[in-house]
Amino acid sequence: MSHLKFPLSNMAHSEPHLAGRPKAMVVIVTGGAGFLGSHLCTRLIGEGHKVICVDNLSTGRPQNVAHLMATNRFSFIEHDVVNPIEIPGPVHAIYNLACPASPSKYQANPLQAFRTSIDGARNLLDLARQKGARILQASTSEVYGDPEVSPQPESYWGTVNCYGPRACYDEGKRAAETLFFEYAAQYGVETRIARIFNTYGLRMDPHDGRVVSNFVMQALLHQDITIYGSGQQTRSFCYVDDLMDGLMRLMSSNADCKGPVNLGNPSQFTILELAHLVLAKTNSPSQLVFRNIPQDDPRQRCPDISRAMALLNWQPVITLEEGLDHMISHFADELNLDSLQAAS
Repeated sequence: MSHLKFPLSNMAHSEPHLAGRPKAMVVIVTGGAGFLGSHLCTRLIGEGHKVICVDNLSTGRPQNVAHLMATNRFSFIEHDVVNPIEIPGPVHAIYNLACPASPSKYQANPLQAFRTSIDGARNLLDLARQKGARILQASTSEVYGDPEVSPQPESYWGTVNCYGPRACYDEGKRAAETLFFEYAAQYGVETRIARIFNTYGLRMDPHDGRVVSNFVMQALLHQDITIYGSGQQTRSFCYVDDLMDGLMRLMSSNADCKGPVNLGNPSQFTILELAHLVLAKTNSPSQLVFRNIPQDDPRQRCPDISRAMALLNWQPVITLEEGLDHMISHFADELNLDSLQAAS
């Protein structure tokens, strides 16, 4: 089984050239050794930019960016964004992707996760203000909480429990959006906010704890597929290449992008449908087992992407079936599954 060498989506329309900046920019990607960040670093290097990857490696993995180390347009700084950072020389754009997104990861150290969202956002906004850089915040669909409206438009305020086990992430991201709004209003910082819905694909940590990686791992290893609740709750799964295209279009767009923009796949699937699809694609004998649903787990999650379509001319093109094929192949490679099965 082989890894994908090129993104599935069309890169030709997503070059992040910002008006008034050089065509080859200096771009900071925080959380750049993580799942999403490493894909973004790869895309930016491919577009000819110089990338400064900043990551404290709490959840990021060095192997995610190992393929970029040979180029002189990539540099890595191990740093925690809760502390201020100084970067010499010009910086034209900053993507803030720093913060664990998996509940099992951020709930392991909720105060640190909360500080990453808030202190990290403020430190990077200060850097953007100092450098005259445009800055993009990777926010989340979790700001909608357990929504009473579906699909969720950017105008929906959400229903978030500020005392629950997910609050450190949900409320941290909501507060970060407020900081971005105020820095734009008071200091004129050029800000962009992407509300990212469930994303999956290559370079996810096999032990990440999110539903797609869980199901694929359990199926490949012939373990029980764990369903929380009835499995009738819905999610919308966006392949990582589609998301990268959306992020880069949002960063480069000079349209009216001052408010948040949903980026996700509007096709909804129940968790049970996802489980059966993974079982069929892996031909796995795994059985479904049901567990109590975690507190504040949302019943539905589906983006209204009308704004992204209008402002960015963006919508996902990769189906769940196609994306799962690539992810299953990648995980089997990473797990060295042929060797594991031969030894069993």
